[in-house]
Amino acid sequence: MPFLLRRAVIIATLLTAPGLAQASSGDAWEEMRADVSKKCLAAVASSMESPKAVVDPFGSERFGLALVSGKAKGAEATISQICVYDKQAKTVELGSELTEEMLKD
Repeated sequence: MPFLLRRAVIIATLLTAPGLAQASSGDAWEEMRADVSKKCLAAVASSMESPKAVVDPFGSERFGLALVSGKAKGAEATISQICVYDKQAKTVELGSELTEEMLKD
């Protein structure tokens, strides 16, 4: 490959590589957030009606985090639970039920 052509290819690669990495990274974060939401909502399905998950955009280094809230099944109270998603294992664990009063304090 002639020197000028090789140089042009290298420059073009260097100019486009950061954009590709950023897009891929953004897609990966969105995929992780969607998985956190899906798995956290599934985890509370037996205890909440119409739950909604608010997912921390990035979580911590090791965990995805979400606050899931909804009407307690069989009751009128609204409850919330902290949902922790292990980014490596892709599993979730729930904290105990938090009442509206507990969140106001």
